[in-house]
Amino acid sequence: MRRRQLLGSAAGLGLALASGIRPGRSSTASVSPVLSAVAPGAWPRPLQSGSRIGAVAPGTWLDPADGLLSRLRQRCAEQGWQLIAPDDLRQRWRWFSANDAARSSSLRRAWLDADLDALFCVGAGWGSARVLEQGWSIPSAPRWCVGFSDCSALLLAQLAAGGSGGIHGWFGGDASQWQRLVALLEGQAVAPLQGRAVQGGIAIGPLVVTNLTIATSLIGTPWLPDLRGAVLVLEDTGEAPYRIDRQLTQWRTSGLLRAVAGIALGRFSWPRDDVLPGDFTMEEILLERLAPLNVPMISSLPVGHGVPNLALPQGRRARIDGGTGRLELL
Repeated sequence: MRRRQLLGSAAGLGLALASGIRPGRSSTASVSPVLSAVAPGAWPRPLQSGSRIGAVAPGTWLDPADGLLSRLRQRCAEQGWQLIAPDDLRQRWRWFSANDAARSSSLRRAWLDADLDALFCVGAGWGSARVLEQGWSIPSAPRWCVGFSDCSALLLAQLAAGGSGGIHGWFGGDASQWQRLVALLEGQAVAPLQGRAVQGGIAIGPLVVTNLTIATSLIGTPWLPDLRGAVLVLEDTGEAPYRIDRQLTQWRTSGLLRAVAGIALGRFSWPRDDVLPGDFTMEEILLERLAPLNVPMISSLPVGHGVPNLALPQGRRARIDGGTGRLELL
């Protein structure tokens, strides 16, 4: 149980992982990734003027007063895209956007709709894994699918099925954040991301980007991709250091991290009053749990809950430099 009640919205709480983690290791030796099962095949066709975007809400219900859909519709229109937002986006079943069967049916229809060029996940919170539990097997055919947080479950399941086109990101944020997402969807190059150096060396491999808590909930299921040779990018929100410790211990003892090529840490935020005097800090527990893997590692990437949340494509080959804190797509 939590030692203290989590107060308020997780999006508005927390202390970002802003300071670098700097152990003594400074090796610049490259890490050669082993053959990985997460590298997808051909990528979806780049979006262009006239493309149709389907909005899906596989998790928590949408607040009718939230202007999220209006903002997304405007941004899509500026790109010449059309947003398709079905009426069932406004349903509500307890804390979900609809019951499990209805959400699963909506996702299946959208995913298989040949008239849609991309899917944007507009709901988050919790519920995507329950949709997968309904028996929905994501096809391996290329499909643009944009989301993060709870929707990491769909992106991971897509990657596990051998599919390409998943993008960990959000269509909110400022204009530069949006334009990076647009560039990825249109097949253009994007700038490298700069974080902080943690553990030296170079790692090259396919990206697996996810919310830690959501990915932990998929351990032992068919929806968690093979991480051998991957550059693993983790982020989270609302989880105090001792809970991150618990999750990473599960990852370590299950063997999931034994053959990763490298690790990059995005933004971690948590309630300030959920850390007691003498506790590990977030920086300390991440280092204590991950540094012994002896792979290149960087931290403080502008990825995950918070601003900015810069988009990264699942399965694309990337290079991280543990000596400079840089992540770039290849």
